[in-house]
Amino acid sequence: MAGRTVRLSSPDKVFFPERGYTKLDVARYYQAVAPGILRALRERPTTLERYPDGITGEWFFQKRAPKGMPDWIPTAHITFPSGRSADEMCPTEQAAVVWAAQYGTLTFHPWPVRRDDVDHPDELRIDLDPQPGTDYEDAVRAAHELRAVLEEFGVRGWPKTSGGRGLHVFVPIEPRWTFTQVRRAAIAVGREMERRMPEQVTIKWWKEERGARIFLDYNQTARDRTIASAYSVRPRPNAPVSAPLRWEEVGVAHPQDFDLATMPARFAELGDVHADMDDHAYSLEPLLELAARDERDHGLGDLPYPPEYPKMPGEPKRVQPSRARAGEEGPAAS
Repeated sequence: MAGRTVRLSSPDKVFFPERGYTKLDVARYYQAVAPGILRALRERPTTLERYPDGITGEWFFQKRAPKGMPDWIPTAHITFPSGRSADEMCPTEQAAVVWAAQYGTLTFHPWPVRRDDVDHPDELRIDLDPQPGTDYEDAVRAAHELRAVLEEFGVRGWPKTSGGRGLHVFVPIEPRWTFTQVRRAAIAVGREMERRMPEQVTIKWWKEERGARIFLDYNQTARDRTIASAYSVRPRPNAPVSAPLRWEEVGVAHPQDFDLATMPARFAELGDVHADMDDHAYSLEPLLELAARDERDHGLGDLPYPPEYPKMPGEPKRVQPSRARAGEEGPAAS
């Protein structure tokens, strides 16, 4: 590991009781896929999802760099929507990932920015989230239509499994736009998807309005919202991982194909199938022009932010429709 030594305490501690996987198994997994997960994390402020006693114990999100973190792991100073700020770790080498695994990190949640410019995302991340009554196959159908939409607007997406029932599609972009603008582009993509697949896709923020459709979660592009990185282990009994896919695999491969045991062999055979993603950087202008047309021609402006965010300029009332009909005011959780 670049000449660094990372010591594991309690390497035999069981993290996944159903499969018997230990802390050492997790660390060895991250060694096996190191080039891939480093491509996903490198220079990015990263929140750690930690399970010090395995997936059956208590867990938490570690946003601030942990106390005692080695000084060879760099950090970035980031600001949350609340106005508070913190220094987050920015992995740049394999040893940093294994060090985080030593402290019970299963899933890495990188920001869509690099530490030299934390206010301008370099990725547009689209989360296709199956709602009750839908499944992975529905997400697959939405993903293929999403691919066509993106390509029509001059950008390319790289798909991966979420590690659950959903799919993520990442688009590398030039770091020229703010979080607000990137979110606006995601909303425009979502509305275009709704027009093409009205019975299958929704961007309705309130759960009561979504129905049995795939939810395109535009708020995953808001500041301080993150998505599990490629190759991250997910805290479920079978130890699934978020697996990068080639487009021809979307609909052929299944999330259950990729876990702590199977991904190392796939990686050894194919390497990182998203290795070329950082060689591209697309313009958001076509999608922002789409957003402008939606507003100008159809009166479609902003959509609600998550409940913990301060009220944003141009945002509609943050109250779920059933409460609004009852005459209630104020924010409500999604």
